Amino acid sequence: MERTTDLEKTVIHRASAEDAEEILAIYGPYVKKTAITFEYDIPTLQDFRERIENTLARYPYLVATCNGVIIGYAYAGPFHPRAAYQHSAELSIYLSPPCRGQGLGKKLYSALELILLSQHVYNLEACITWAGENDPYVPRTSPLFHEHLGFRLVGRFSKCGYKFGRWYDMVWMEKLIGNRPEHPEPFIPYSELGKK
Repeated sequence: MERTTDLEKTVIHRASAEDAEEILAIYGPYVKKTAITFEYDIPTLQDFRERIENTLARYPYLVATCNGVIIGYAYAGPFHPRAAYQHSAELSIYLSPPCRGQGLGKKLYSALELILLSQHVYNLEACITWAGENDPYVPRTSPLFHEHLGFRLVGRFSKCGYKFGRWYDMVWMEKLIGNRPEHPEPFIPYSELGKK
């Protein structure tokens, strides 16, 4: 099915386990053809459904649809499981290749930011594969995309991932959002938003 990036027709909404097959169709090629993700094998459909459900219990998982077809998705997860990290979240985003570079990623991340801020999250973290020079498995666009959205480089791990017979670095980028209170309210799980 042809994918389009007409942002005016694009709708961002909450994902569900029923979206797993379409989302996995986007994610699968990233596993097999890139080092953007360090997974070696494409998850099963059931595993992917469970990942979506587990994420939605605490964090937002959003899809972008155009003409009823999912063309991208983004979600948040824990930066670290310890309680003191509750005001930080790690973000992930994957777009159908024809839809990259059209503003769709910004639209998804902006929607995530609003939700996370309502959950009392103030630090957004992104873990990004870095290859340095031109690499057939890692485009250099991800750090630039995050930088354009206000993220800044905060750390780099050397040759910590191995895929396709080569070593890859990992960089961390961070964005601070909202006005950080001296005594923040506790994190609100995504499934609890709007219930108070």
